[in-house]
Amino acid sequence: MNKYYQDKYKKLGSNIALYRHRKNLTQLQLAELADIDRSHMSAIELGKIGVSLDVIFMLCECLEISPKQLFDFR
Repeated sequence: MNKYYQDKYKKLGSNIALYRHRKNLTQLQLAELADIDRSHMSAIELGKIGVSLDVIFMLCECLEISPKQLFDFR
């Protein structure tokens, strides 16, 4: 992971967790819906790894939000 983007990965992960909580989903439930491992979901939310666009689009579909909403960092 590029250190330069670490802050952005954390903000993205935070947004994913926020929208997941709003849908009352656990990490495991969202991971299953998105067809990824729960440990991968955890690493994404903690900002420890970068995420492919395929996973971003799948998460947005599962959370019923737009990619723009995920990248609207506070």
